[in-house]
Order: sequence, then C-alpha cells, then structure tokens
Amino acid sequence: MKRLGLLLSLALFASSALNIAAAVAQRRTVSFPPGEVIDLSYPFDSDTIYWPTAGSFHLEKDFEGNTEQGYYYSAYKYSAAEHGGTHIDAPVHFARGRNSVDEIPLKQLMGAAVVIDVTGQASKSRDYQVTVSDLRNWERHYGRIPAGAILLLRTGFGKHYPERKKYMGTDERGPAAVAKLHFPGLHPDAARWLVANRQIKAIGLDTPSIDYGQSTLFESHRILFDKNIPAFENVANLDKLPVKGFTVIALPMKIKGGSGGPLRIIALLGAQ
Repeated sequence: MKRLGLLLSLALFASSALNIAAAVAQRRTVSFPPGEVIDLSYPFDSDTIYWPTAGSFHLEKDFEGNTEQGYYYSAYKYSAAEHGGTHIDAPVHFARGRNSVDEIPLKQLMGAAVVIDVTGQASKSRDYQVTVSDLRNWERHYGRIPAGAILLLRTGFGKHYPERKKYMGTDERGPAAVAKLHFPGLHPDAARWLVANRQIKAIGLDTPSIDYGQSTLFESHRILFDKNIPAFENVANLDKLPVKGFTVIALPMKIKGGSGGPLRIIALLGAQ
C-alpha cells in the first residue's frame, strides 16, 4: 500500500509539473492576430537619405565568394551617421539628460497607433506644418487620440523617397544646403498641445525631420524630447496604413548612449 501511495503521489506531481510547464510555455508564446504586416522601413544602401551635413551609408566587402575549403561565405562592414534613412531620434538628441536610444523603454516603442493625414495641405506647400487644428479636426472625426498611442503624421512626401531634391527640397550636400531644405513637419504649437493635452508615447512621419525643413530652432524636437517622447523619421509606406486599428513595433539599433540610430519599424494591421 505504501508503494502504491508513493506511485500515486509521483504521478500527481508529474501531472502538476506538466501542467505548470504547459502554462509557462503558453505564456511565453507570442501570437499575433491575423492581418497584414506592413514594413515601414526603407532599406539602407547608397540611396539612403541623410541630413546634408551627415555622412552617408557605406557598405564595404570584407569577403564574398568561395573559401579555400570550398564553401560560400560573405561578410561586410558598414558605416553611417545615426540620423539617416528610417531612423529614431532619441530624446537626448535635443534634450540634455533625457533618454538615449538604449534607455528608451521597449513598451514606448510598440503599441496602438493612429495616422493623421495632411497630404492635401502638404501638397499645396512644401513648408506645411501640422497644426493644432489638424489634430483637433482628426479627433472630431475619429475620437480622442488614445493615451499611450504612437502618432504617425502622413504628409505624402514618402512618394518622393529616395529622390533627394523632391523629398528634401535640395539634392545639395554640406552646411550651405541646410538653408535650402523644404519639407513638411510638426508645428511647435502642435507639439506643445500634444505634450500638454494628450499622452502620446512616440511620434513619427514620412519626412526627414519632425520639424519642417526651414526650421532653425528645431522647437518641436525640443518640446517633445524634453518629455522623453522619441521620434521616428523617414517612415515608409504610411500610405498603406488605415487611420486607426493597427499596432506599430519600432525597434532601433541599441546604441549605448546614442542620440539616434537605424530603425526597423513595422505595422500589424488589425492588431491593437
């Protein structure tokens, strides 16, 4: 009888262990709801757009081909400025003591997102700045910008990427070219309104900068970054996104102390 009792106890213990293991495995499994995945990143190559004063992307071959042992092998090295192509601006980029790239909480880089479309306004003026009226008008149609949302601004300029002159206003390089930049951005008053009245956790757009091309003070950067709100710039394929009802995942290269870096950003349609 003692042996039978021991066997029953062992069986119960094994069953409980299996149930616990199954529960843990289930909790660790990430399941995405059905829906399309949209890539919101441009590739990094010789056409990648950088600020006129920043270095471009370079990919150099270390080795490519068959080895002496007969198998194929390839390896490369690359160099680039932090701020170019689809990338993140960490708050420390314009706000002393705020988060660097590696310090931004992962939860701040993923979540429900909304798109505010100003393509009509931007098509009439390369220097258009998204206003408080644009934000409030969106809310009249679609409801309040949700707390903790990732806010994406669609200007329509993504259709010009990577043609520098159409996208940036100039294809010139160097310090003198900065004064010739013309592309839309977020008006500082709208940035102030967002930080004072809404609780967005990140913002992005389909132009080279959150501030418009002619900005010299970069106020929208400074206002947002002071509140540790990061920005995604040169975001691709915003024209493929609905106004709401999707999730964004934006994962940058984890550069310790970095003010920015390359960003792989995707949208999961139908996921919130």
